[in-house]
Amino acid sequence: MANKADVKKISVNSTISLKGIVKAIFNDTVHVQIGGKIITLPASELLIEKPVQ
Repeated sequence: MANKADVKKISVNSTISLKGIVKAIFNDTVHVQIGGKIITLPASELLIEKPVQ
């Protein structure tokens, strides 16, 4: 049996970072290829980070 200390929690609405190739931008959606899949993201949900200088 697993100890209570071994229990891992899953967080909803957490932030992840994936690198992909932008294939197309239409109106307010961005189509990104990650591996062999192309996913569509609403542009309003994208966070733009400024480069560190």
